Amino acid sequence: LKPQSIVYFSSDGNYTTMTQVDGVVRVLTSLLGNIERLIFQQLGKEGDMFVRIGKSLIINSSYIYYINPAKQKLILSDAATFSYQLTASKEALKQLKEHLENEV
Repeated sequence: LKPQSIVYFSSDGNYTTMTQVDGVVRVLTSLLGNIERLIFQQLGKEGDMFVRIGKSLIINSSYIYYINPAKQKLILSDAATFSYQLTASKEALKQLKEHLENEV
């Protein structure tokens, strides 16, 4: 899979769910922490597009469309073909928003 085809990974107990741009959802038999390590081992610098959000999400930062820490809402979208609304802790979203603002 190309990294650009992955929108996000979410933790599901001992499994990880991977959601792709085309809407395909795959269940992986690995913990989210293991997936995070694999991303950086296999992708190197290209893995920087993936960001860990709290304990249960790894997102492709290329698809961040909207962040609202107060409502614990994160929307990942390409503004044309897909849109996923996720929830995360206020603190995790606040840190993500600050990180993105510092990059600009």
